[in-house]
Amino acid sequence: MTDRARSHPTSDLRGTHVLVPRALPDDPLAAAVRAAGGVAVPTELVRFAVAQPPDLLDQALRALGEGAHAWLAVTSATTVEVLAGRAADLGTTLAALTERVQVAAVGPATAAALHTAGVHVDLVPPGESSAATLLDVWPAAEERALVLLPHSEIAAPTLASGLRERGWLVDEVVAYRTVPVREPDPAVSAALAAGRIKVILLTSGSTARALVALYGVPPARVCAIGASTAQAAAEAGLTVHAVAEAQTPAGLVAAATHLIAEKSSSR
Repeated sequence: MTDRARSHPTSDLRGTHVLVPRALPDDPLAAAVRAAGGVAVPTELVRFAVAQPPDLLDQALRALGEGAHAWLAVTSATTVEVLAGRAADLGTTLAALTERVQVAAVGPATAAALHTAGVHVDLVPPGESSAATLLDVWPAAEERALVLLPHSEIAAPTLASGLRERGWLVDEVVAYRTVPVREPDPAVSAALAAGRIKVILLTSGSTARALVALYGVPPARVCAIGASTAQAAAEAGLTVHAVAEAQTPAGLVAAATHLIAEKSSSR
């Protein structure tokens, strides 16, 4: 059974090996695992590639900087990274391009990524990070006002459709593609097979699907960052043992910590 994990851990990870689906050395999720006493085992499950050619995205960003949009809606930290990279290639910054618009983030992790990029955030929904919760708090439509919605090529239409139903004009643009890693990491395969990795952290449906494609169904406990990720993991054949209450790196690590504490207390 999946538990909605508490935001505050009851103990640390005490040397537990935790699979982190990211490989950047400064990744905040790996840092959160280490801060909780765990051993982060980073591995790349998916890669993100800017949509090619980037002409439409660049055109949308230029229009954003010129004040053509009333809002920018951002649905992931990856989108922030892509937008910031394209802004740099255009000789500017995402902060500069958003000076004349209001910015909405789907949740706290996305908002944190925007803040790191120097972008002000005007709207973050409470509770679970999802298109539905963002739509619940989205303001009433302004006449002929345009929302820029950059997203992954596999993004669900929920937010765009919901905004249009509420009377907003939506400028959708594919910002990036999600590309699964094709070959497993031999060291990770060996660690999973030997049972050294006790917990797997999943940050999206695509990481859940890629994990199973690369490594099968591993003998480890699985923590998902949110309900949609948990659902995708279950559909991929994984048993999800905990879902983070707060959809942030700290919240996901708290779910893992609570899971380990429960296992220890049941012995």
